[in-house]
Amino acid sequence: MAIDTKEILKKVRRIEIRTRRLVNDLFSGEYHSSFKGQGMEFDEVREYLPGDDVRQIDWNVTARYGTPFIKKFAEERELTVIILMDISGSKAFGTAGYYKSELAAELTALLAFAAIKNNDKVGMIAFSDRIEKFIPPAKGRHNVLRLIREVLYFQPEGGGTDIAGAIEYFNRVIKKRAVMFLISDFIAKDFRKPLLIARRKHDTIAINVTDPREMSMPNVGLLYTEDAETGRRLWLDTGSESVRKAYAGAARVRQQELVELFKKLNVDHVVLSTASDYIDPLAKFFRLRDMKRGR
Repeated sequence: MAIDTKEILKKVRRIEIRTRRLVNDLFSGEYHSSFKGQGMEFDEVREYLPGDDVRQIDWNVTARYGTPFIKKFAEERELTVIILMDISGSKAFGTAGYYKSELAAELTALLAFAAIKNNDKVGMIAFSDRIEKFIPPAKGRHNVLRLIREVLYFQPEGGGTDIAGAIEYFNRVIKKRAVMFLISDFIAKDFRKPLLIARRKHDTIAINVTDPREMSMPNVGLLYTEDAETGRRLWLDTGSESVRKAYAGAARVRQQELVELFKKLNVDHVVLSTASDYIDPLAKFFRLRDMKRGR
């Protein structure tokens, strides 16, 4: 099927307008305060004031002027942000306000615009059951628009999801400390070991994109289903209470195991749903993250 270039540009532009406004009005402060810079750099000297740290006195300047001066330092703000984006088949699923791919695209735009507003570089590793595309970190609006387009319209070669392989690739290619956002529905095999390795070096945040129908099944009688990743098809009797309970129970167990994994590995995470607006929970997540770190 041919891709309508004009429609792509219109959709990317709509996302840009919405997320830029959100960054400017609501989100930029939460992003800025939630991440540490790469270190401290010398900024200037000024006269000593009562309460200043005497260890920062610049003795050369003090001797020259005969009155105490201290060195003032500022945080080096420039960060490298890498978005690990799950673009597997399940991202085309959605039964509420968004498809998961659309929610992922808005999250990408929001995080990327927040990054460049704070003079940070942002790149992306898009993956399915293989590495589909690596966009090196860079600054600027055009780079952000490219990331949005890729999340919305890139056609992956693979159908499954290999989170472990994606994180291993990230660990190999990103040498310096970075902020890593892992955006996925996390319906995948074990990725504990590479995530632990990444967390030890990088500031790692997991964003779990969900849809209500992944957690509970409505009573709509016989339902013909197809797995978007494996292509497996089967009939489900959603009129059966035991079938619906088993489905919901398995979903709860999967989510609880995911929460326990992130907690054990000390990885900050937030759950966002296609059924509701993501801004308030995301902003709350960053505020709590900032408080937890005692900053």
